[in-house]
This record gives sequence, C-alpha cells and structure tokens, in this order.
Amino acid sequence: MTDRGQDPTRLRRSVAASAMGNATEWFDYGVYAATATYLTDAFFPGELGTLGTMLGFAIAFVLRPLGGMVWGPLGDRIGRKAVLATTILLMSVATGAIGLLPTHTSAGGLAPVLLIALRVLQGFSTGGEYGGAATYLAECSTDRRRGFFGSFLEFGTMAGFVGGSAVVLACQLALGSDAMHDWGWRVPFLLAVPLGLTGWYLRAKLDESPVFQEVAENPHPPTGLRELLTGYRREILTLGGLVIALNVVNYTLLTYQPTYLQKTIGMSESATTAMMLTGQLVMMLVLPFFGRLSDRVGRRPMWLFSLIGLAVFALPMYWLMGQGTAWAIVGFIVLGLLYVPQLSTISSTFPAIFPTHVRYAGFAFAYNVSTAAFGGTAPLVNEAAIESTGWVLFPAAYMVAASLIGLVAWVFLRETAGTSLRGTAVPDADREPLPAVVQPAT
Repeated sequence: MTDRGQDPTRLRRSVAASAMGNATEWFDYGVYAATATYLTDAFFPGELGTLGTMLGFAIAFVLRPLGGMVWGPLGDRIGRKAVLATTILLMSVATGAIGLLPTHTSAGGLAPVLLIALRVLQGFSTGGEYGGAATYLAECSTDRRRGFFGSFLEFGTMAGFVGGSAVVLACQLALGSDAMHDWGWRVPFLLAVPLGLTGWYLRAKLDESPVFQEVAENPHPPTGLRELLTGYRREILTLGGLVIALNVVNYTLLTYQPTYLQKTIGMSESATTAMMLTGQLVMMLVLPFFGRLSDRVGRRPMWLFSLIGLAVFALPMYWLMGQGTAWAIVGFIVLGLLYVPQLSTISSTFPAIFPTHVRYAGFAFAYNVSTAAFGGTAPLVNEAAIESTGWVLFPAAYMVAASLIGLVAWVFLRETAGTSLRGTAVPDADREPLPAVVQPAT
C-alpha cells in the first residue's frame, strides 16, 4: 500500500486481527513451555520423560511444511482472509482439547498418542497461520511504515508468550504445586478457546488484502508450488537461512529456557516463570521501537546487528545465567534485546522477499521447512545434547552456529524498506528509488 492510499481504520483492524491470531498461536507455545514439567508427569512418566515432552513440542513442526504447502498456495489463489480465519479456528480448538485429555495414569499409552495427535493438528494449521498473517499485514501496511505496523504482529507473538506464562504463573500461585501437577495445568490450555474465537471473529470481519486483490483482478504469472520452486530458489534459500537463525534462537530462548533453568541451575517453577515473564515483557515493549527504526535505517542493518550480537554474546550470557537467579534474568534480557531486531522485522522483511502471486506460498513453504528442521526441534536437540554430553552451554553454542548460518543468508537479502509490494516483480529498493511523495493507487 502507498502512504496516502490507506484507510487508517482499516489498517488498525488489520493489525489487531493479525496480532490476535498470532497471539493465539504463541499462547499455546508459551503455555506448553511453561507447563513442560507438568506435562512430563501427566503424559511421559519415567526417566526419559523430559525428552518425551520436548518430542511432543517438536512433533508439531513435522506437519508445518505440509500445512504450508496446502495453505500457502490456497491463500495465493483464493485470498488471505479465508485461510487465516480457518487456521486460527483449528489452532484454538486443538489447543483447548489438550486441556481435556486423559493422563498416562488413566489412559496409559493412549494419553501421549492423543497429545501428539493434537500437536500435529496444531502444526498443520500453524503452517498457514504465521506466513499468512505476516503476508496479509505487510500487504495492508503503508510502504514507508511497514516495519512499524509489522512489528505489532510480533507484539502479538510476545503477548501470546507473556499471556501463556502469566496464566501459568497465576495458576501456580493460586493453586500450588500439588494442584498444578494434578489438574491445574489444564486451565491455561482451555483458555485458548475463547481467545481463538475472538481472533476468528475479528478476521471474519476483515476486507481482503488490497495488494492481493489488485493482482487477482489482472493477468498475472501462474501461482503454486511449481512456479515457486522453479522461479524463486534464491528467495527460498535466503528466507530459509534467516529462519534457521531466527528460530533456533526463538525456541531455545523462549521455549526451552524454563526447562533449562529448572534443571541446570535449580530455579523453582514459579521463579522460572516469573523470570520468563519479565524478559518477555521487556522484549514486547521495545518491539514497536525497533520496527519503526527499521523503516528509517532498513531491514538489512537490523538483521546484521542482531546476528552478530547473538553470535558474540550467546556463550557469555549463558555462562552468566549459571551464576544464579539474578544473573539469569540479566543474561536472558540481554539476549532477548539482541534478538528483538530480528523479531520486530519478520513481518516487514520476509513477505517482501517474494512477489505477490507467490508471496503466501513462498513465505509459508520456506519458513515452515526451516522451522520444522531447526526451530521446533531446538528444545529436543538442546535437551538431548546436554543429557549426552553434560555440557550445559550447548544451547548457546547452538545459537551461535545458527546465527552464523543467518549471516550467510543475510548476504543475499535484498533491502526492501520503503519498497512497494505491488505487482509480480521481486521487491528490491536498489531497483526502485523512493519518490519524495508516494501517489495513491488509482
């Protein structure tokens, strides 16, 4: 969208509906991470219980690429709105159903099977959720403020994480450890249902993306996976490499961290949850600032700063976390702030890598393949590596390696700040000089 051609009310609705869906998605991840010890007792009792819980987390990501291959091309053909309304409904129902499952004590081996089945359904629906929400919001935002408005999608991400952690903490304080292990862990999962229904209602009331409508109403190149895989290999590999860096850090720092802190330095359940909540709130509050900054300095400098910062500071900060609770909070916040320049610009950087007619499919496919291989598996890899080697700094080393991969992908990332997303050409600020005044669409 151009700066003068956007309806402010419509833009606010688009931001709210996109962020609400993302909050629902990440509320589940936040709750799953914060209740990992309870889920272990309920579904995976035994010596390898924690690995079972991490497998339950990772398995949801196996279906994400398939979901991306189904939902992405569908969104490029029939529109962003219908797909987004469907995926949020599937996610919230699957999350709520986890809160109703029988435990291993009452159902034996069937209990973990049912849990994993629901995680698979979540993964399939999530395969179309995030890429679609980011694509829709990017196409509805103004060209010169896409970073700022796009950052609110990640504001929804952190709101979901914070909401999940806050609900679990409130339940821990109100019910106590015994009740939480017995039945209290179910409450946060059940709350995902009204949250998801609210998001579905907001999305059902949205208009279609104007950028998509413009292409759909005019002759354009074919859409679909074949067109994507044959014509946009550079774009797929660039996004995929950046996602490896992004999501290894994300799922290590925001999902595996509670388990790591409790097992490694012996933090209590409530202290761990409170620490995660504090760090996430700090990250959440600065997201719009970094999004706005990316509109001024560009997306590439933001990613470069973040990738180098994480590669340099991950090991020292993880060592610091092992020195006690207060130092763990400091280390977590430092790494979180270094990560935010990536997080705040996902929605303005990734959709702009592809042209309109393959944007949803390109984002969904590349993002979900990399996330399935390196993101969702990060808690499982970290836990298995620590169990086998005893090296408690492995998560930091894993983050460093992922950041180095991201730096290689960064070399091939085009700058797209201020660039129009209209049409069927790959957006590139170097090929498209920014006019002093952007004229409204006719």
